[in-house]
Formats: sequence, structure tokens, C-alpha cells
Amino acid sequence: MSLVLVAVLAAVALASAASPPDPCYEDARPRRCIPDFVNAAFGAAVVASSACGRRGPEKLCDPPLDQAPENACRVCDAARSDRRHPSTHLTDLNNPNDITCWRSASLPPASYDSPPDNVSLTLSLGKKYELTYISLQFCPKAARPDSVAIYKSADYGVTWQPFQFYSSQCRRVYGRPNKATVTAANEQEARCSDSHRSSGENSNGARLAFSTLEGRPSAANFDLSPVLQDWVTATDVRVVFNRLHMVNEGDEVDSKKQAAPGTQHYAVSDFAVGGRCKCNGHASRCIPMKEGETSTGAPGVQQLACDCRHNTAGRDCERCKPFHFDRPWGRATARDANECKDLKPKEYVANL
Repeated sequence: MSLVLVAVLAAVALASAASPPDPCYEDARPRRCIPDFVNAAFGAAVVASSACGRRGPEKLCDPPLDQAPENACRVCDAARSDRRHPSTHLTDLNNPNDITCWRSASLPPASYDSPPDNVSLTLSLGKKYELTYISLQFCPKAARPDSVAIYKSADYGVTWQPFQFYSSQCRRVYGRPNKATVTAANEQEARCSDSHRSSGENSNGARLAFSTLEGRPSAANFDLSPVLQDWVTATDVRVVFNRLHMVNEGDEVDSKKQAAPGTQHYAVSDFAVGGRCKCNGHASRCIPMKEGETSTGAPGVQQLACDCRHNTAGRDCERCKPFHFDRPWGRATARDANECKDLKPKEYVANL
């Protein structure tokens, strides 16, 4: 074998090693491809409507107070780095050996007719994602909220849609029945459930987990259900804590039995959002948008776009590239990649 041929083969091998196969093609034939499943919340900024210590040092305690005060209580002070409990703790590395927590400011004692707490956490994802789950891990020994609402936006926070409700009294708080059956006719409606009150706890605290497709009849045929594809699509997620403890009508409020000061607050150690960057089956990854490209989203949030293949274009690969309209755009499926094809010259001239 000549030295020239050896050099050529070595160069080809090196190029192959440097350029891994494109998941959107197999033997040069287009096929459906999707970005990796990720926790889209990891490292992202969360806007909290309330945080302890913003108005000065305050003492917060974990109920029940059956432990030594130095272990049950802490002073929160936003002015001191060693006593802060900011929202950045929600999406940092979830280390069970070093649990960090966001804590809201202390809440006033609840009564039957007191207004809802409306403490919110808002997360902007920087792009459309197809979400699989939303999870909240509450801090160890912290009170588990009674009533929580989850909302999503698919237009970068312009409008919001209910995603899921949790409450021990669904109809009273949210005007919805408890654990209503979802049918093919109402797959895009938010349900309410009291299941979070009976879920177990571990040493890291209680967890609230919402599965976006659980109980949805068309979930098994997701590729063929535009309704569910729209249902799981979100650019932003908002969690609203409405009630920490439920007070029943007629209950007497005994000042001696009221919760100890500082125990009435929300405390969350981890906020996770599992899903995939939405590319309609035409890209295997999402990349940061280039400076100057048109984007919509919250200021300061890294904006992403699909690295489109199959002759598609758009932030979500939601349309065909110019001059590739030989057939209508379609979402890629396991059976058909729905590649956009270029117009033949005579067809292009005829359409002018």
C-alpha cells in the first residue's frame, strides 16, 4: 500500500472520528431525531415573589418544634451571604449531603376567609420545551403546602394556562373536582388532586411531582396527537403556593394554639422541570441563539434555538427552508421524517 493511500485513509478516519454521525440521518436517509432529555431548570434563574430576609433579619423555624432551637430555627438575612436562602438554591446541584433551600418570608396566621398567600416561583426556559414532569422537593422538616397551582406559558410569559392544581379541598380553593377523569374530549384541561398530601417523605423532605401525560388517553399515541403535543409545550413555568395550611369554616382560632412565629413559611430545596427542547423531530440539539437574531423571552435568560435538519427552519424547526416547499411541512414521526424537499425549477417558475 502506497504512502499516499495510507495518508488518505488516515485522514478519512480522522475526519470520521472528529465528526460523529448525525442522529437526524441514517445511511444518508433522514429520520426523526430529538434533543436529549434534560432538567431544563438546572442552573436557570427563578423569580420568587417572596424571599426571607429581604426586609431585614427574620427568624424562621421548622415545625414541629420538638428539636433543639438551634437546630429547628435559623435567622435569615439577605444582607449576609451565610444567612441567605435565595431562589438560586432551587436550581443548583441537588446534593442530598448538602441541601440548600429557598425560603419565603414568614406568612401571617391563616384564617378561613384570609386571602390566598399567592407566593410564586417563575421559571423561564429560554425556548419552547416539551415537558414530561415538574417536580418540587420540599426542605427536610419543612411544612408541606396544602394548596399549590402550576401554570405554563407557551408564548414567553404573555399568557398563562393552568397545568395542574393540588389541594386537600380542590373545589373550595380552585373550583374543580378532586381527581376528575380526563377524557379524549378534555385532554388539555388541568386537573386537581389531593394526592400530594398522602405522598411519603424521606430524609430529604416531601416531593410534589406532576407528570404532564399521566391519565391522558392519547398519551400512547403522542406522535399522532397535536392536542397533547400542544399541551406539553411550554416556554415558562410558574408555581403558585396558595395555602400552607387549610383552615375549616367554624374552626376557632386560639391564639395559644397558633403556629409559633416563623414556622409559617414555604421552603423548597429543588425545582426540576424534565423535558426536551421542542424541535418537532427535526433536530438533535438546541444551541444558543446568535447575537442579533430575533428572540422573544425574559431579559437575562439565555435564548435557545434548534439546530435544524431535514431542510427545516425556524426556532423550533416549525417550517420549511425557503424554496423547499415541494410538500407541506410536517412534524417528524417514527415512520416518516417528513423532510422538506426543494422545489423543482419548473415548479418554482410556475409559482412565481
